[in-house]
Amino acid sequence: MQKISYQIEINCPRDKVFSLMLDKEHYREWTAEFNPTSQYEGTWEEGSRILFLGENEDGEKAGMYSLVEKIEAGKLISIKHLGMLDKGEETPFEAELYENYYLEEKNDSTILKVEMDTEDDWIKYFEKTWPKALQKLKEVCEENC
Repeated sequence: MQKISYQIEINCPRDKVFSLMLDKEHYREWTAEFNPTSQYEGTWEEGSRILFLGENEDGEKAGMYSLVEKIEAGKLISIKHLGMLDKGEETPFEAELYENYYLEEKNDSTILKVEMDTEDDWIKYFEKTWPKALQKLKEVCEENC
C-alpha cells in the first residue's frame, strides 16, 4: 500500500472549483479519464454513503462504495473507500483506503492537491490517469469560472 499525490493550479476561485468538481455533469467530464462512463450516486454530505460507478466490460455498473468522511466546503473532501461493487455484490477492502482533496487559495487561483492510498498494482495506472483527469478538471473549471 502506498500514498500517492498529485496537484494542479487552476485559474479559478477555490469555492467555484469546489462546486464545479462535484457537480454531477462536470464530475462526469473530468473523471472520464478514469472510465468514460464514470459517475457517482449519492450526495456530498459528511457521513453519507456514495457510489463511484462506471460500466465494466459487460456494460454493467461497477465501481466502489465509499463514505464521505469529512467535507469542508471550498477546502477539503475526505473519502473513505469501503470496497468494490460488482454485479450488485459488495466486496470490502481489507485495509482503509482514503482519497483526500485539499483546495488552497493562491491569489485568484486554486491549488488542488489530491492524496490517495492505493495498492502497488494500481500506481502505474494512476500515474497516467490522474494528471489527465486534473488537466481536464482545470479546463472545465476555467471554462466555467
